[in-house]
Amino acid sequence: MPDARTLVLLRHGETDWNAQGRAQGHSDVPLNAVGRAQAETVAPVLAAFGPGRLWSSDLARALQTAECVAAASGLTVEPDARLREYDVGRRSGLTLAEFAEGYPEEYVAWVAEDPSLRVAGEESTEQVRDRVVPALHDCLDALEPGQTGIVVLHGACLKVGLMGLLGWPWELSGSLQGPENCGYSVLSEHAVRGGLRLTSYNEKAVGSRHGPDFATDGPVG
Repeated sequence: MPDARTLVLLRHGETDWNAQGRAQGHSDVPLNAVGRAQAETVAPVLAAFGPGRLWSSDLARALQTAECVAAASGLTVEPDARLREYDVGRRSGLTLAEFAEGYPEEYVAWVAEDPSLRVAGEESTEQVRDRVVPALHDCLDALEPGQTGIVVLHGACLKVGLMGLLGWPWELSGSLQGPENCGYSVLSEHAVRGGLRLTSYNEKAVGSRHGPDFATDGPVG
C-alpha cells in the first residue's frame, strides 16, 4: 500500500575494538578508518531510500555513522539513549579469551546461553529488549504514512530489537546471524494486512567486510 511505512536498521561501522574482538557495550569507542569508510559507503545507499527521519544510539560509533547518513540525506540525527548496545558491565574491553580467563564461571554460562550468571553490571536480553523495542516502536509511530526512517544502532541490540518488532521468540535467536558492521535490514508494513515484515536482512554496500556475530558468537559491539 502507498501509505506503508518502512524502518531501516543500520549497524554502525567498525571500531578498533570490533577489529580486536573486544566487548564494547556502553564504552564510547569511535569508528576507526575502516568504519568511517564503511559509513561513507553505505550512506548514499540509505539516502536513496528517501528517508524522512534519522535516529541513532547516542554512543559515538553510532552517531558518527549516522552523521554520514545525515550528510548524504540532508536529515538531522535524532539521538536516543535507549538504542544503546547491551551494557556488558565488567566485560567491557575484554576479548573472549580475557573474559574466559577472568570470569571462567560466567564465561561457561555465556557459552551455554545460561542467563542466570552474568558479570557485574551486565544487562540481560530482557532488559535490552524492554528499552530497545519500545524505542523502535516510537520511531515507527513517528513516521508519516508512506515514510521511511533510518535507525542506527548496534549489532546485538539491533538483533534483539528486530526480533522483538517482528514478534519472533528469542529461542530462535541462534538461527539468525548478527548483523555485520554497516549491514542494514529493512522492515516494511504489509501492503494489505499491515504489520511489519522483514524484507531484507544484513544488506551491505560495497566496501563493507564481515565481522564477528556480536549477538551470539563474540563480544557485544
